[in-house]
Amino acid sequence: MTAVSQTQYPCAGCGASVEFAPGTSVLRCPYCGFETPLQGDGRAVREHDFRAFAALPRKPVATLAPHVFTCRNCGAQTSSDRISDRCQFCGAPLVATTDAADQVVPEAVLPFAVEKSAVREHLKGWVKTRWFAPSQLKKVTEAETAHSTYLPHWTFDSSTWSYYNGQRGDYYYVTETYTETVNGESQTRTRQVRKTRWTSVSGQVSRAFDDVLVAGTTHVTPKHLDALEPWPLGAAEPYRPEFLAGHETLRYDVEPEAGFGVARGRMDDQIRDDCRRDIGGDEQRVHEVNTDYRDLTFKLMLLPVWIAAYLYAGKTYTVLVNGRTGEVAGERPYSKVKIAAAIVAALALITAIILFFVLRNQR
Repeated sequence: MTAVSQTQYPCAGCGASVEFAPGTSVLRCPYCGFETPLQGDGRAVREHDFRAFAALPRKPVATLAPHVFTCRNCGAQTSSDRISDRCQFCGAPLVATTDAADQVVPEAVLPFAVEKSAVREHLKGWVKTRWFAPSQLKKVTEAETAHSTYLPHWTFDSSTWSYYNGQRGDYYYVTETYTETVNGESQTRTRQVRKTRWTSVSGQVSRAFDDVLVAGTTHVTPKHLDALEPWPLGAAEPYRPEFLAGHETLRYDVEPEAGFGVARGRMDDQIRDDCRRDIGGDEQRVHEVNTDYRDLTFKLMLLPVWIAAYLYAGKTYTVLVNGRTGEVAGERPYSKVKIAAAIVAALALITAIILFFVLRNQR
């Protein structure tokens, strides 16, 4: 464990620790309500040269020790691998001062806009659309079970030039003659048959990628994070620790090199689509693509998510709410009782319909 340089923000009204208020640009005291406006420093969000960064010596994030926060309110120590957390004794917000020598420092943050009171309404709407969900699923709508968390993400930018070779397929039709037997007589007929003429092709396509987003944490199910998209990344602010006050922030556990591997796969899929469009014709075969990635940059960005968890039949289920748009995604159980009742009702309806027509035909 490593003692960490940290920041806490005392209230100018009562001395308690203030927190960033979602949907605002202020730090608000949860006790007396006093608000401290956040003043912009004029700094822009920076992108970093990926290849230059990858050549630098760096500790793998998996080897970093947990932070040890010392609460300035009550003096208690809290061990955490998060960038921001709460004191486990008095609940005061704790924010670590990130060290560029140990890890990649966040360059941007998308501040929370959805307040905790609004989370309940978004969860209610989600629950109503869950077919065959157990009645206990309604418990997830209790906003008190949700906690606000910034999740680390990598973004990658690149200009690409791709050289491909493949084949273009163009349809053409030929007339075929065939015989068939009609009323015991053999008759000759014709029909149009579609064929494909393949031609070897090669060419070049280019594309500029901006903010290809890759999760920097393995603590949240990827398909649920993907379901929260799109994110309004254009509204991101230059990183300031004040945005983290009162909210948890996970430290990334996916190295940027691994993140680029995922981003490159997504870029390659788009590039292959570009190649197919460039080839044209009715069908396309792309045999080989060689891509030159230029001006490759990246940054670490923090995205806001409300995380709610609930227990059903001995299993914990997690639901995520996009902290900017209110989009909901997550796990849900199925009620065996409701499914069985629906099957019985369906069988009863089918039986009733069959009996109706049987009795009608007997008249």
